[in-house]
Amino acid sequence: MSEPDEIGIGERLQFYRKGRKKTQAVVAGLAGVSEDYISKIERGAKTPTIGLLHKLARILGVPVSVLLGEPQFEQDGPIHPVASDLYRRMMSFGGSSGDVVDLAMLRERVDAGWAIWQASPRRYTEGAEVFPQLLTDVQMAARSFGSFGEVEQRREAARLSSDLYFLLRTFAKRIGRTDLSLLAADRAITAAYQTDDPLRIAGAHWNLGHILIAQGEAEAAEETAMHAIEELKPHIDKGGDWVAMSGALWLVASVASVRQGDAWTARDRLRAHAMPAAQATGEGNVMWTVFGPTNVRLHAMSVEMEAGESAEGLSIADRIDVTSSPSLERQTTFYLELARLHEQRRDDAAVLLHLMSAEASGPEDLRYNLLARDLVRGLLKRVRPSMAPQVRALAKRIGVVAA
Repeated sequence: MSEPDEIGIGERLQFYRKGRKKTQAVVAGLAGVSEDYISKIERGAKTPTIGLLHKLARILGVPVSVLLGEPQFEQDGPIHPVASDLYRRMMSFGGSSGDVVDLAMLRERVDAGWAIWQASPRRYTEGAEVFPQLLTDVQMAARSFGSFGEVEQRREAARLSSDLYFLLRTFAKRIGRTDLSLLAADRAITAAYQTDDPLRIAGAHWNLGHILIAQGEAEAAEETAMHAIEELKPHIDKGGDWVAMSGALWLVASVASVRQGDAWTARDRLRAHAMPAAQATGEGNVMWTVFGPTNVRLHAMSVEMEAGESAEGLSIADRIDVTSSPSLERQTTFYLELARLHEQRRDDAAVLLHLMSAEASGPEDLRYNLLARDLVRGLLKRVRPSMAPQVRALAKRIGVVAA
């Protein structure tokens, strides 16, 4: 069985560590982990948490995307060929189709695009078929009505733009194009301010916060989220979506805290702000944030995982009914986080079980999630012979090894 041209996180870490002439002991000391843990990461026996990955990137002086193996700016990466098409259309603002722009029809198409992304097991494949032309058409609407439309037409064109850029931000991030994701988040901010809608503006900051965290800019993400929370305060008494959006921003602030090594502040923000907002509003999906009690508990589980408290993370997981989430992506992420928690406890059988649950929930997510692929690659190297056939079959299905 031959491997494709894909290098694991551990091999990348070892390459750059040696290139910087640092020993495993030095890197481990600076990162606050044991030398044995660094050794296991480099051998592929362990997958680092995102927080640790950011620490290692700073220690070695490289972007975290380099350690993750995300594709470079001009490439699509090993998996998805649509990124370059989206980038070209975004930079050129697309070509004109020559058709009359129908804003009501565009609204239906943008909402349908979000439905694909949040609810379809084939969301990457189906999204790739829909998103490029939708991007061209929405950009054409923004040009047409931005210059000549009535006030409400201009605002609706801006709403369509911001909503689609929200979607493209998360799609691009998931296929490993953080450069494209950051561009989409920036476009979303610009479009949101043109809507004169404080809720959409807050949603655009929520969007930006996520990609800043992915870029290793946790402090900037925290500032973005806290600024947006302050701007929402005059509207909180309206309840409903306003409270939910504030709660979603507190989730961003919590993740930003734990990525900066402050798990206690992350926990406090979840307990004092995010969960009360979720309990007040219930399960919802304001601005496609999937905010509600389930998502808050998922974040609490993730905080414990990043803090290395796997027992507490698993205890929280036992209280989560992930089927109540309106998003398949959130359900799949839950199983992937469970797999990572069990890897921290060296329970390979549980890692495999939850990876297979993640595959059942979102079969395309494992193919596109770089950390999930590294989990599978690590299992291949260390799994017991009795489980090896199942692991190899999973690795083939998601393209970690050649079929």
